[in-house]
Amino acid sequence: MKIVMHCVYYPPEVGGLESHVHFLCRALADRGHRVDVVTSRSIPDTPRYEVRDGVHVWRTWFPGKHTAGWITHAGASIPTALRVSRECDVLHAQALQSVPPLLVVRSVRSAPLVATWHTSHFLRLARRPFWRTMLGRLVEAVDANLAASREIAAVAESLAPGTTVEAVTNGVETSVFQRVAPTLEPAPAGRKRLVVPRRLFAKNGVEHLVRAIPLIATDVDVEAVIVGDGPERPRLEALADALGLDDRVRFLGARAHDEMPGLLCSADLAVFPSLMEATSVAALECMACEVPVAASRVGGLPEIVDDTVGALFEPADPGDLARSVAVLLRRSDLGEMGRRARARVIERWSNERLVDRHLEVYQDVLTRRSGA
Repeated sequence: MKIVMHCVYYPPEVGGLESHVHFLCRALADRGHRVDVVTSRSIPDTPRYEVRDGVHVWRTWFPGKHTAGWITHAGASIPTALRVSRECDVLHAQALQSVPPLLVVRSVRSAPLVATWHTSHFLRLARRPFWRTMLGRLVEAVDANLAASREIAAVAESLAPGTTVEAVTNGVETSVFQRVAPTLEPAPAGRKRLVVPRRLFAKNGVEHLVRAIPLIATDVDVEAVIVGDGPERPRLEALADALGLDDRVRFLGARAHDEMPGLLCSADLAVFPSLMEATSVAALECMACEVPVAASRVGGLPEIVDDTVGALFEPADPGDLARSVAVLLRRSDLGEMGRRARARVIERWSNERLVDRHLEVYQDVLTRRSGA
């Protein structure tokens, strides 16, 4: 089968969507399918074309990480998408920016189009009257709709009544994300370490984690390692300094994807203080590394986290976050919780299961398109 994916970002860009699409495409290629990815040249020194892990990656012009940039990239990517989609079997749009260009391609190539709706950005836009109408039309226009969480699926179905949207949680490459040797030096004796793998945007709620650290520290000796970058970083660093947390909060910045297993395994507990969230790939990666997870009770996080593998707390509430984290850090069975977390990922959210379901969806749209 020849599959053409469209996704605005792709590795070496780092993020949950990038990780999901990369491992999905790699696994499809490993099973013998031809996979072409049309993406942006968002990192200027990346090659315009390369074969990466068996996947043909085509990078097109990208003016910037903003709405105008995404729209312009979508239009500018159409010639490349048309060229690489000759004799393709299935088109797959990853997130809303990819649907319009692939609708153009479908009109020329007559290949069925699958769309996956990701991220809290989709949920935010769905609240606005203009975008509700536009998104509804896009949901109705494609041949099969998938969503990264039950919440996103429900919202997408509400935008296009009568249309079915299947919730398919993003998968984890469990052969990569597994228990490995820690790459950070051990925490001081008696101290617990939190890892917070979050881009530093307001929606990810890292401010509330920083504010919770002094509260946790009254109960448990603790430090936090924040892995990620973004526009909130200067303000968060200033906040940590103002709270006197220089020895308890460390900002590592963005790290390459292949560094993450060792970083995650350097911690006792992962924390996701999100204000909005789809089903977090990063949280699943932590669980696959046998790291328990404490997370906000928002979006798709309650679909993957419960009290057998971690804890949930109220969003934007440093006090509740601190109480939940302190209770977990005092437990003697964190290691067992982590092992249960990995077993759950393997059972429900491994990349192998994700690939199986995608191939079933592709075959279904091909069968329906052929009228068989």
